[in-house]
Amino acid sequence: MKKFLFDLFPLILFFAAYKFADIYIATGVAMAAAIVQILWIKLSGKPIEGMHWINLGVIVVFGGATLWFKDDAFIKWKPTMLYWLFGGVLLGSQLFLGRNLMQKLLGEKISMAATAWHRLNLSWALFFIAAGAINLFVAFSGYFTTDQWVNFKVFGLMGLLIAFVIGQSVWLGKHMETKDGEPKL
Repeated sequence: MKKFLFDLFPLILFFAAYKFADIYIATGVAMAAAIVQILWIKLSGKPIEGMHWINLGVIVVFGGATLWFKDDAFIKWKPTMLYWLFGGVLLGSQLFLGRNLMQKLLGEKISMAATAWHRLNLSWALFFIAAGAINLFVAFSGYFTTDQWVNFKVFGLMGLLIAFVIGQSVWLGKHMETKDGEPKL
């Protein structure tokens, strides 16, 4: 739980700063929080996960563009680009490199048939692509305000992710195998 909250640190500060100031202050706060997060991990002697580096890169690029051009469209693109990057990497590694990244991440903890690993990898890729598309709709369709987009970014996307993880947990429970390769009952 502590790691989960630590990973959400920039998002939580973004939300709080937005509620007390505006989108530009919130963007700067999120950028600073992502940098502090990396520094904290480095100073604590722990390895910095690729996810943290990717998030830092995306927030610096899109947040920097938001502040430079004084245009909140850039920061609204950030979740979509991050999710599409994840989805693209999951799909691309499977299709073009023959590597299943979900199996690489979870393979030491979970045993499943190759087809189940393929479906798991594909479902996560499609989830990220869909979540990115939904973010674009909320951010740019004209049906929602920036306030509503910020709330969606923090609570809606997180809610979708939590619901998806719960669904994946149920699905994994049905497809995991015992050490001898038999389906787990």
